[in-house]
Amino acid sequence: MALSTGTALLLAVCFLACYASIPSLAASGEFLQCLSGNIPSQLVFTPSSPSFTSVLVSSIRNPKFFTPTTVRPLCIVTPTNASHVQAAVLCGRRHDVRVRVRSGGHDYEGLSYRSERPETFAVVDLANLRAVRVNRRAATAWVDSGATLGEVYYTVAKAAPSLAFPAGVCPTIGVGGHFSGGGMGMMMRKYGLSVDNVLDATLVDATGRLLDKKAMGRDLFWAIRGGGGGSYGIVLSWKVKLVRVPSTVTFFNIQKNVDQGAVNAVTKWQTIAPALPEDLSIRVIVQSKQALFQSLYLGSCGALVTTMSRLFPELGMTRADCREMSWLQSTVYINSGNTNTSVETLLNRTTSLSTFTKNKSDYVKRAIAKDSWEKIFPRFNNAGAGIIILEPHGGRVGSISDAATPYPHRSGVLYNIQYVAFWTGSSTDAPNWIRGLYNFMEPFVSKNPRGAYVNYRDLDIGENTVVGGVTSYGSGKVWGEQYFGGNFKRLAITKGKVDTGDYFRNEQSVPPLVSRK
Repeated sequence: MALSTGTALLLAVCFLACYASIPSLAASGEFLQCLSGNIPSQLVFTPSSPSFTSVLVSSIRNPKFFTPTTVRPLCIVTPTNASHVQAAVLCGRRHDVRVRVRSGGHDYEGLSYRSERPETFAVVDLANLRAVRVNRRAATAWVDSGATLGEVYYTVAKAAPSLAFPAGVCPTIGVGGHFSGGGMGMMMRKYGLSVDNVLDATLVDATGRLLDKKAMGRDLFWAIRGGGGGSYGIVLSWKVKLVRVPSTVTFFNIQKNVDQGAVNAVTKWQTIAPALPEDLSIRVIVQSKQALFQSLYLGSCGALVTTMSRLFPELGMTRADCREMSWLQSTVYINSGNTNTSVETLLNRTTSLSTFTKNKSDYVKRAIAKDSWEKIFPRFNNAGAGIIILEPHGGRVGSISDAATPYPHRSGVLYNIQYVAFWTGSSTDAPNWIRGLYNFMEPFVSKNPRGAYVNYRDLDIGENTVVGGVTSYGSGKVWGEQYFGGNFKRLAITKGKVDTGDYFRNEQSVPPLVSRK
């Protein structure tokens, strides 16, 4: 249907109000010229560079964000020191080109390297900033944001086998994004989230200054430890507290189908898992009407069998289920299921671009009844069915105040749900399946707001609207309170203090809330 002249003009005005202006070609050229005067040319890749596509794709994890219509960056900067990052920010501010930062590329919506809307932006890719410096005596480490979790685990354990770090199970995840959102993992019930163990950090702010914890101040240091990446600046490195692990840990994988009592076992798991001893974590993966129970125990098989027979006999765990190994080996085994897989695989940063994915998340505070699980399990027989991963809370992660870090899903939380759909080609079955299951689960999960995990980013729950060149607080609040609960307002106030002009911005960056005196 044709638009009237008045309607077309109104839509054009609305578009400009929502998405702000796009820098001119001249400004883009001046930005690139500014970079060339401050950063070695071999570290800057433009679309005309022979290596541009390979550098861009190097950390893309989802092929739906690498298509002919994807809004791609004006250039990719691959810094090797802090001054290069500072130069990228200062040149961007001077010539009205925003930068997005990528560490491992695992942002589920690809916002670290692409835009949902027409925009001229650059990517600062931190893959070259990946050092892990371990202080064995102090049991601390400085970890660069471009390092992967696998590189952290490997380097720490090789330097000090009795030390480890609590973080996620996927070894190719970048430290920068993982820490920025909180960092769940198999040891969080014992030692908390990754950010609960961050002692210091270095960050380039919106004015190009290089700040440490003392210089950035209490509020900004609080905000970067779980407030989501891409809002406050570019964190270059993190000082973390390492944790003690025994020489032998025990792992088990126990799978049950519906006929073997999977529904009953998952129903029981909901209240048992968050209350288990902190040395023991059991997560569940539901797929094809089967439940896989994966456990990491910081101790020996004998002690684990005793604990399981006493606290979770429904699972029927025996010594035959035990796999004893080092903690470092367990970080490989959880993904490979093979004790012979080399720990050097943790250093492999490459991933496949063959599978499309969509992820969503929830938190559960009241156990879901058995009759409801009996309705949930058949959905894994539907066309396009994927998986759900249930991560238990309780223990240390649940004992820390909801306001201690931006991650608010602590007190009273039983577990997190991650929904994952996979597909190839142009099939719509998987996207329809995940959204259908997510909608079905609404009565059973947290409410007012319905919680979500920022590291499982999901644009379905809301996107920012830009008004007058700045993200509106109202639009951000829609999704922001789902990720951050009552901490969202403090995050926005902090953003208003450190980045009033909203330079670091994406479709789900925290908006600046500036007090009007």
